[in-house]
Amino acid sequence: MTDTGELFLGIIAFAVVVMAAIQVAAIIAGVRLARRVEQLATQLDQEIKPLIANLSALSSEAARAAALAARQAERLDRVFGEMIDRVDKTLAAAQEFVTGPARQGMAILAGVRALVDSFRGLREATRRRNAPRPSIDEEESLFIG
Repeated sequence: MTDTGELFLGIIAFAVVVMAAIQVAAIIAGVRLARRVEQLATQLDQEIKPLIANLSALSSEAARAAALAARQAERLDRVFGEMIDRVDKTLAAAQEFVTGPARQGMAILAGVRALVDSFRGLREATRRRNAPRPSIDEEESLFIG
C-alpha cells in the first residue's frame, strides 16, 4: 500500500471515529431528552390532576347551584301565584262586603220611596174626590172655540 492510500485510510478511520462519537453523543442527548420529557410529563400530570379535580368539583357545585336556583325560582313563582290568588279572593270578599249592604240599603231606600209615592198618590186621589166639581158653566168658559 502506498503512502497516499494509508493517508486516505487514516482519514476514513478518523472520520468513522468522529461519526461514531457524534452518534454516541446524539444517543446520550436523546436519552437525556427522553428523561426530561418523562419528568415534565410526570410533573405536569401531578400538577394538572388537582386542577382537573378542582374543576370537576367546581362544575358539580355550579350544577348544584343552578338546580337550587331553578327550584327557588319555581318556589317563588308558586308563592307569588298563591299570593295573587289570595289577594284576588280578598278583594272579591271586600267588594262583596261593601257592595252587599249597599245594594240592600238601595233596595230598602227604593221600597221606602215607593211607599212614600204610594201615600202621595192616595192623598192626591182623596183630594180629587173631595174637591168640588166645577159646574158646566165654568167648563164652558174655559172652552175656546
